[in-house]
This record gives sequence, C-alpha cells and structure tokens, in this order.
Amino acid sequence: MCHIPLLPVAIELIEKYKEHPVCLKTDKLFPVISNQKMNTYLKEIADICGIEKNMTTHVARHSYATSVCLANGVSMENVAKMLGHASTNVTKHYAKVLDSSIMRDMENVKNVLNNYQAI
Repeated sequence: MCHIPLLPVAIELIEKYKEHPVCLKTDKLFPVISNQKMNTYLKEIADICGIEKNMTTHVARHSYATSVCLANGVSMENVAKMLGHASTNVTKHYAKVLDSSIMRDMENVKNVLNNYQAI
C-alpha cells in the first residue's frame, strides 16, 4: 500500500460525500452502488454533454492515466503505482505514446546535447 497525494478536486468530492448515508453504511468514499450503476451514470452524463464515446469507469481510469498523468510528465512507474499495478507491463496497456510527450522528451534531449556541446 502506498500513500498517494490527492488533487484538490478529489479532496473536495470526498469531503462532499463523506456524510452521505450510503458512504457511512458501506464505508466507501462515494455513494455508488455498483460499477454497473456508475457506468450507467457516466453514459447519462455523456449523453447530456453530447459526448459520443462510450463512457465507463475503465475509460475514466484510462483517461486519467494518459491525459492527466502521462501527458503531464508523470513517470510510467508512478502511474503504475497509482493504478495499483504490480508492474509497468500492465500499465503499458493503458498508456499510448502521446505526441506531446515525444516532443517534450526530444526537446529535453536537445537541451542536454546543446548544454554538453557548450562545455
């Protein structure tokens, strides 16, 4: 088990629901009866927002890993740990190579090489 710092919006949501009867009764953070019911809610939200992608908790987890973490420079190892994966091999199924991360990494290589040549 590891302790992962939460983003402020996650803390706000946990605080919002901590006294909810379902959370108190089940000792869960959010009042969701089942994964299936959560997927139903996500699909309803997607319809209201005009999102045509099939929204599920799995898609949300994948989006968090790629769009929030990997696209912002979080290492594959740390993403694996946050998702509860035993190794990065499992996480690699979530992670797609992002053009933005390739550009950032190559820019870093270029800067290192430029600094090396200047010495």
